[in-house]
Amino acid sequence: MASKLRIALVSPLAESVPPNMYGGTERVVSYLAEELVGQGHDVTLFASGDSETSAELVDCCPKALRTDPDCQDPLVWHMMMLEKVYGRIDDFDIVHNHVHYLPYSAMRRMHKPIVSTMHGRMDLPEYGPLYNEFNDMPLVSISYNQRRPLPQANWVQTIYHGLPIDLYDYDPLGGDYLAFVGRVSPEKGLADAIEVAKQTGMPLKIAAKVDEADRAFFESHIEPKVDGDLIEFVGEIGEDEKREFLGNAAAFIFMIDWPEPFGLAMIEAMACGTPVIARRRGSIPEVVDHGVSGFVCDGVDDAIEAVERLDTLQRGTVRETFERRFSAPRMARDYVTCYREVMLSYHSAALTGARMPRPRVRRQSGDGASPSERSDLFR
Repeated sequence: MASKLRIALVSPLAESVPPNMYGGTERVVSYLAEELVGQGHDVTLFASGDSETSAELVDCCPKALRTDPDCQDPLVWHMMMLEKVYGRIDDFDIVHNHVHYLPYSAMRRMHKPIVSTMHGRMDLPEYGPLYNEFNDMPLVSISYNQRRPLPQANWVQTIYHGLPIDLYDYDPLGGDYLAFVGRVSPEKGLADAIEVAKQTGMPLKIAAKVDEADRAFFESHIEPKVDGDLIEFVGEIGEDEKREFLGNAAAFIFMIDWPEPFGLAMIEAMACGTPVIARRRGSIPEVVDHGVSGFVCDGVDDAIEAVERLDTLQRGTVRETFERRFSAPRMARDYVTCYREVMLSYHSAALTGARMPRPRVRRQSGDGASPSERSDLFR
């Protein structure tokens, strides 16, 4: 292998790495850390103290902030984490930031190559001025569609999320219900998923987290439709439960109504061989190969038709698609390539005293489509 890198991974502190229950960003950080260590790199993880990792762990708060009843201002812990990163900055070849824009001002002054992965939506109005100012910050998108609101940002690569190959067992048979995994909120499309279940007569099992901010929506729009028979609410589940929950499903249904940047649960389902039925929003056409690993739908009627066509899909092909496009080894290799290119650009700029240039955007390895072909164009 090429020379090993000294990498700092800076994680959000809302959840542990990996999270015990819900927490997509921290889960991806965990998979990346383990794979980078496995590939021989020297990795330091800045995360909550209850995290578990093969990397060197720098404890940045006693435990995950979402589960800490004594935490009233999570920003305090994140600011102290950034100070710890700065205190160790000479130990690293590159810093990989996963806490969005919070460190940008400090990062400009750290005199070290830094790259940030964007895990959330990028279409908020305040982000325009932010990325006009910080247009030198190297950013990784998790889908091409995620970039659309901010063409002025310094996008250096698109790297799709990946899962460990052996994290989920392939189930060649599946089951007879639709599965929903995620968070209960209006934009997640759970009400439409319930309508699809009712129209097709296929049971829907809902494994979901209900935040306090969404409790009123849950109690008024979702809970009255849960009958324990056709519509079953399971609640928030952990990794071990998720394997069986997704593997035993006929399909994973994802009727989102927002510009989803990626949708980790979709590739978790694919890893089990379970096809995905998802609404055409955000990254969906990039992640789901229509007619191969699932169906991309334009609404409830399309989704109903997709349920009726599930027998045209091969679960083995769904699993093969996951292994080819969404594995953790592929994700880590893509990030290492990105790290080296960002480092090269940084050091070239340092020699001339110039502001860091924009590295050339590269197509994600293993993905044969261009951005236009793949797109329908702090948690």
